[in-house]
Amino acid sequence: MIRYLRALAVGVVALSLPFSAIAAQNIHPASVTEAAPFLGDWTLDLQGPNGPGTFTVTLKTDKDKVTGEVASEVAGTQPITSVSMADKSLVLNYSFLYEGNPVDAVVSLTPGPDAKTAAQIDFAGGAYTMTGTATKKDKDKEK
Repeated sequence: MIRYLRALAVGVVALSLPFSAIAAQNIHPASVTEAAPFLGDWTLDLQGPNGPGTFTVTLKTDKDKVTGEVASEVAGTQPITSVSMADKSLVLNYSFLYEGNPVDAVVSLTPGPDAKTAAQIDFAGGAYTMTGTATKKDKDKEK
């Protein structure tokens, strides 16, 4: 019986680790050069279990560091706290308050072979995930 309980406890701990923690083994801080294709303003059109959501991501450089913010109607505008690369994906961490509780979020932007960029946001260690596409605003069209 003790052996069963110990195995169950190990399984529960392993399953409770967020998938992003496992994937984090290949993540490294993004250099300005690596992040250059992602700099600018993006619109994320995402779908989640509770329906659609739209987010705005702004990325820029400040000296030799990539900075930015994530904005949504629900959570307002939040600063990005870290910018990393995982293979070809840019990974952005931020947090916001929901009903007085801090919620960590991870945005992943992944260029695709068809010139489209896939987007995903994992909230609270993957407890809620939204996926879709990211579209970069074209500055030339704004003039």
